[in-house]
Order: sequence, then C-alpha cells, then structure tokens
Amino acid sequence: MISCIVIDDDKSITAVFEDILDLMGLQVVGIGHDGAEAVELYKKHRPDVMFVDINMPKYDGFYAVEKTREIDPDAKIIVVTADFTQDTQQRLEDLCVTALIYKPFDQTQIKKVLLEEYKIKT
Repeated sequence: MISCIVIDDDKSITAVFEDILDLMGLQVVGIGHDGAEAVELYKKHRPDVMFVDINMPKYDGFYAVEKTREIDPDAKIIVVTADFTQDTQQRLEDLCVTALIYKPFDQTQIKKVLLEEYKIKT
C-alpha cells in the first residue's frame, strides 16, 4: 500500500484530500498544517509520497520541499497549490517536484498523477 502525508494549512482541504486518498486505497500516515510539520512527518514516517501546499503561514511549502530534499533527494513530492505565478512554477521546477496539481483540484487530477507516477489504477 502506498503511504502518504498531506500538508495544507486549511484543515478542510486536508480532510477532503485524506478522504479522496483513502477511497483510492492509499494510506495517509500523517497530516500537517505547515512546512515544519511536513518535514517532521516526513522524517517520522518516510512516506512514499508527500502532498504539500505552497502558501502557508510560518513555514511554507517551499521550506517543506527544500528540507525534505535535504533528507531524501529522491522523495516523491506532489505540490497542490492555487499559486499560478511564473515565479512559483519556476521555483518548483528548480526543486524538481514530482508533480503539480492546481486548486481547486478534483479526484481525476489526483488519479492521473498517481497513475503516471506509481502506475496504480484507482
């Protein structure tokens, strides 16, 4: 079973995302609400994939991605964001994120990314 963590400062988004992933047969092993929690959860659980928002107070998603890359350069990191700016896209490309999903997201987008990355059919 594929394990994952979900990081977003909006608790309703993490709840919806957790439900979607659960229905797809993935195991959500942790939920966090800022970049620092993302790093701690990654260290603790070493999930197969991390879903992370970019714009969060205190420690943002860039912090999470950068610090996670220091721990595991091959980590599978899927960014889920409403930030469509060119600067953000370029930074994420430079950080070699696995995939990018824009909010508002739907289940088919998540399925597509998981199918491409893990060859799983949900």
